[in-house]
Amino acid sequence: MPTSAALPVLDAAAACCSTVTGGELDAGEASRLARMFKALGDPARVRLLSLIAAQPDREACICDLTEPVGLSQPTVSHHMKQLVDAGLVVREQRGRWAFYRLVEDTLTALSAALKP
Repeated sequence: MPTSAALPVLDAAAACCSTVTGGELDAGEASRLARMFKALGDPARVRLLSLIAAQPDREACICDLTEPVGLSQPTVSHHMKQLVDAGLVVREQRGRWAFYRLVEDTLTALSAALKP
């Protein structure tokens, strides 16, 4: 029976993002970080992210996100697509409804990118 080798533990922040204050970023890294921060540059998206984070399983159905933010379903879907594209949430289709779950590692890495 083959033995399993221990896999190295990766630091989520190091795997995704260098710190902004830790030295010069290359163009690719700066672009990745900017895309994530840009997604959070809209108050509705920040609110949507906080609504998902407030749920017990840190996931929410699109049907539960429209009323609290006071936006139409197509507008909320647009904002959620921006969050998905930035890697902050993942989308799962369940029947006719889309469910969104936080990507904890991305949020941790994004937070770590701002630490001095």
